[in-house]
Parts: sequence; C-alpha cells; structure tokens
Amino acid sequence: MGSLAAAVNPLRLSALPAARVGGVLRSEASAAVSVRRNVNVQTTSDAGKLKGLDDLPGPSVATTLYWLFVKGYTNKSHLLQGVQKNLYGPIWRSRFGSLDIVNVATPELIAQVIQQEGRYPVRTELLHWKEYRDLRGQAYGLHVDTGPEWHRIRSGLNPKMLKLQEVMAYAPIIHQVVGDLLQRIELLRSRSQDQATVSNLAAELYKFGFEGISAILFETRLGCLQEEIPKDTVRFIAAVNDMLTTSDLVMLFPRWSRSILPYWKRFVQAWDDLYDVAQTLINRRMAEIKAQARSGESAEGMYLTSLLSSDKLTIKEVYITVTEVLLGGVDTTSNTLSWTLYHLARDPGAQDRLYKEVNSVCPDRREPTTDDLSQMPYLKAVIKEILRLYPVVPGNGRLVSENEVVVDNYRFPKKTLFHLCHYAVCHDQAQFVDAERFMPERWLRPGAAEDGCHRPSPSFYKHHPYSFIPFGVGVRACVGKRVAEMEMYFALSRLMQHYEVQPEDGTPTVQPKTRILLIPSKPINLRFLPRA
Repeated sequence: MGSLAAAVNPLRLSALPAARVGGVLRSEASAAVSVRRNVNVQTTSDAGKLKGLDDLPGPSVATTLYWLFVKGYTNKSHLLQGVQKNLYGPIWRSRFGSLDIVNVATPELIAQVIQQEGRYPVRTELLHWKEYRDLRGQAYGLHVDTGPEWHRIRSGLNPKMLKLQEVMAYAPIIHQVVGDLLQRIELLRSRSQDQATVSNLAAELYKFGFEGISAILFETRLGCLQEEIPKDTVRFIAAVNDMLTTSDLVMLFPRWSRSILPYWKRFVQAWDDLYDVAQTLINRRMAEIKAQARSGESAEGMYLTSLLSSDKLTIKEVYITVTEVLLGGVDTTSNTLSWTLYHLARDPGAQDRLYKEVNSVCPDRREPTTDDLSQMPYLKAVIKEILRLYPVVPGNGRLVSENEVVVDNYRFPKKTLFHLCHYAVCHDQAQFVDAERFMPERWLRPGAAEDGCHRPSPSFYKHHPYSFIPFGVGVRACVGKRVAEMEMYFALSRLMQHYEVQPEDGTPTVQPKTRILLIPSKPINLRFLPRA
C-alpha cells in the first residue's frame, strides 16, 4: 500500500501518491542496501570535470506542449519517458512553468540519486498541501513535514505497519473484507445478462481497497461493498477522488488563477470533507477507548488504538496522518488486482498454474493463512510481474535538500528535483527479457521446478536491484507495503479458489493511461465462472 510517494512526472507535472508490494528472487531491501554501499559517485576531486544543470539536454517548453497536445501524450506520459530517454539519453532536463526537473531513467542513476538523498529525504514539496494545512490550522503530517519532524511522525507509524508479526494481526479483518468482495462479485454476476460478467471491475476493486485499508486504519467497517453505501462513506470516497484530481491542477496553475478557476475551491472542499469524516471516525474510537477505561477494561484494538494510546503523535497529527496513509492505501491494491485479473484472464496457462498452487496449499477453499502465503511463490511472482508492467505511479520524485548531488558526470545544487523514471526502467529490455510480456516466472528462483514447470536459464532472472522498487527503498519506502501485500495475496488467492476468470467476448485490449496513477484506459469487464 503506498505511502503518498510524490510522483513528479515531467510532462504530467503531478506531485501525488505512490505505490506498494514486494518479495523478490532475493530480498530487494538487502540487495538495494548492498547497491547503495557500492554506488560509484564521483568525488569532489573530479569537480573540474563535472558538468552542471544547464549542460543537460532536454525538450523545450514548446516541444513539451507539442508532445502533450499535438502528439497526444497527455494521458500517456508514462510512454514519454522512453521516448525522451531515446532522444536525450538516460538523464535529461524538463522545464514547465515553475517546475525544473532532472529525469533519470536507468537503475544505476536511480541508485545514485537515492544513495545521496540524505537522512531526511523529501519526495517533493507539496506547497499547496502545506497552504491548506496553514489555512485550517492543521498539523502538517507525513507528507508536508520534513526533517526531524517528519522522521518522528514516520517512526510513530512504522511499528504497526512494517513489523511482520504486527501486520499478521490484520489477517482476520482482511479476510472479512475479501469475503464481502466475493459476495459482491457473486451478486454482480447474477445480475448480468450472461450470469457471469462483472463490468468495470476496477470500480469494484477500488471499493475493496478502500474498505480494506479503512478497516485497519479506523478500526471500523465503512460499508463500501454494501448494496447501499452509507452517505458518509460515499462522501469520503468522493472527497478522495476529488482531492487527488484537483491537487494535480492546483499545482499546475499559478496562484493568481485561483480567483478565476474553480480548482482551488474544490481542492479545499475535498480536503475539508476528508478531514471531517476522518476526524469523526477517530473521535468515535477515542470515545470508545475512554469508555472502556472508565469501566476498567483494557483498550483492545489494532492500528488506530495503538496510535491513540501512544504519545508519539499529537491528536492533530493522528487526524491528518491516518488520512494520508488512507490516500496511499487504496489505488495500489485496486489497480494492481485489476491488471492482474485482466492478464490472468488472457493467459489460461498462468491462471491454471496459479490455481493449482493455491489449491495444493489450501485445498477445499480453505482460507489462506500468512504462513500459507510463504508456500505460494507463483502467487507472489504474479503480483510482482504486474507491478513491473504497471507501476502504480510511473515515476517518483526526490527533492535532494541537504547536500549537493553528483549523478553520472553532473553536479546538481541543493533543492534539485529528480524524477525517477520507474516505468521506463521496468520496461527496459536490458533489464528484463521480453520486457513487454507478462511472464511471472521471471520472479521465481532459477533451477529445478518442483511444480514440474520449465524454468528459463539463470541469465533470464538477472536484473539490477533498482530496476524494480515498487515500494521504494530506505527510510522513505512505503509504510504500507506489508499490508498491501497481504490484501492482494489474500484477495487473489481466494478469487482463484472460487472462479476461473475469462475475458468478456469481443473485449478489446486495454492499455494503461496516466492520470497521476497508471490506470486502465477503459473499463475492464471479465467473466467469473464458478469452479467445481
């Protein structure tokens, strides 16, 4: 589940939430750490040989506008990463309005940027978020605060999100939400003309993602998967969508335009609604805890109870930070599962292999446990391959604020904004054989296959650790990674237990588009056929 990684795309010009999920051939975290220790960055003795920011190649503003509005890359800026890399090389500069961005599009260069990001790395400055917080007198929270204050907040969030033993406690509530998803799919199937098709699957999986993360963060069920969704929940979901959409636009247009264009007012209203609903839910839980204390009971709960019971965050910080974690905890689950089912429906061999693995570990539709997941390498490989093909956010930002930075043979001043082009790197043939193909086996260990399936030669599996970092790395890595993994693994395994998934007859190919996140360009409609 991503924390809100600031995704700064040089053409989409977005600064918003990012991504989640993991488990590699080897531990990506340890592999990345080893790379960080061995990155070759030029020293100050080479200063005379280094070029500067103005020496970087890159498109003019006119060229950028041409690509966006004439060539039609407005909703395909993820593809533009590769186009620009081919034109300008692996490192180039993009300028548009007030934004001045250095793009890096190889894993080696991404590693160099991250290796120098400092103790308190910043994804990007969300100045319009900060302005809203100041307007309403709210705490800054996880994505506006910087430096030691950011580190203090992040340290308060980590234990119940990143420690495996702690996260395992969320399994029962996730299974409850998955059970509701299965009932919802069964209802939609029964209402379809062919008694099998679920239309616009991504919308249903979005509700699942929203319900799942809310159940953990707020310790209450919001009813997203019910036939009649409660009004406050509808308001909450609408506010999330509106805030993310308008945040992009507020950042793009100059401040003087706010009295003319409606985006700032919509942005403020969306945040007001978000904060109001979140505050109501948190206050309700606080009242329950106080009532338990008065009656001599201990406060039993999960994530929110832990935050409220500790003194690591103020109540204002709890209000805003829990809301921010929610924002980063929906789209990764919903988008990744949508693309996963889309590809499995078109690859019967992969789907059959996955079903056999799940059924062998959990026969007779037994609900998987967290221990069972360790025996399902192909399940994890499928999710990893989807995150490679469709990184939830095509690129992440890094604002290196503590020191000058040397990347490749260029020296950059403090406050340089880097764009890490994850989509281009994940689709690089030099890193991944047949990079455009859905091939989950690339994430399995080489050697003899116990399931009897052929596995490629060891060279097939080799790639740079920084060519695939869907959850980021280091202290800024996604706080919700383990929760996101559990949600997706449980949902996908149980869907496979119950259904064979097929494409709707005559369905065209669905391509991704960039709308801050990488999402399907059209509805995904799939047929869910009950397994015997």
